[in-house]
Amino acid sequence: MMPNNMVRTAPRSRFITIGCGNALRSDDATGIHIASTVASWQLPHVRSLAVPRWTPELVDDLRGIETAIFVRASARGHAQLRGVCLSSLSATSPSQTEESWNEVRSLLAVTKSLYGCAPQAWCLAVPGANFEAGSRLTSLAEKGIEDSLSCLQVLLAAPIIMLSTQPRNESDCTHHGESA
Repeated sequence: MMPNNMVRTAPRSRFITIGCGNALRSDDATGIHIASTVASWQLPHVRSLAVPRWTPELVDDLRGIETAIFVRASARGHAQLRGVCLSSLSATSPSQTEESWNEVRSLLAVTKSLYGCAPQAWCLAVPGANFEAGSRLTSLAEKGIEDSLSCLQVLLAAPIIMLSTQPRNESDCTHHGESA
């Protein structure tokens, strides 16, 4: 039995997955599809958000999180990125990734400035081919979503693997589904 002066609180999530995208711009919706699916898994140690933009309000969601996985479609798509790419990201890492990840770097920097630390962060780039107005995903984006969810199932089901893995640079990017 707990003493009266002790309050039981729900455990905080160790991981957060934040998918960004626009559901009205075809393949740009991949990030929000992935985040919504991860949320439906209802993993007790994982929080998942689907957002239209990386905004400063997300800093509060990053507080106290051990690992953050940021997910979005890659405009490099079929020309340069033939598969899902998972790479490390930090507030101080050189800008080797797409410009869209600079907003995430800023979120990490503000989190560290306000709270004294920022989570270990990963960017998950999902290839896309069509970013025009529309609600249909291309087969490339659908395959990227499938590969991303498979990757996230492994990482989030066995988080010790992710925590013990050394962060990768963009040049060491892991490509899934790349054709030879």
